[in-house]
Amino acid sequence: MPVVDSALRHHAPMISTLLICLVTGISDGDSLTVRCGSADAAAPRQVRIHAIDAPERYQSFSEASRSSLSDLCLNARVRIRRVDTDVYGRTVGQVECRGEDAGEHQVSTGLAWAFTRHASPYFDHLLALQQQARLARRGLWVDPEPMAPWLWRRR
Repeated sequence: MPVVDSALRHHAPMISTLLICLVTGISDGDSLTVRCGSADAAAPRQVRIHAIDAPERYQSFSEASRSSLSDLCLNARVRIRRVDTDVYGRTVGQVECRGEDAGEHQVSTGLAWAFTRHASPYFDHLLALQQQARLARRGLWVDPEPMAPWLWRRR
């Protein structure tokens, strides 16, 4: 039976598995490499943070976004509430590092966009944090018209 954490459940669109893992790498501002289980037996697993999209490599604020996530999560034991698996086989989930929701952290510091195709209370919460960051001109919001990563990828 999956372990469910009631602290993470209030944002959850559905009840899912809770993983406890060690972050061994940061790919960018919304993706991590983790090992779950015993260190000698656990294979690396790629995780994409649910409902956010961070600047792409070579895009403005890409390195700041990656550094922010690294400062928060690298070498930390994290809690991942699995939401889905993406088309690349990565686990998609809400990630808690050092007691802080990584998605909320990235969006509220202006280093990622709220991003989802499905409405949820969690996404609405991220949109509110994004609006606060935008009004305060934090991170990528110092640019009056920053390019969203999904538009950057289309180019």
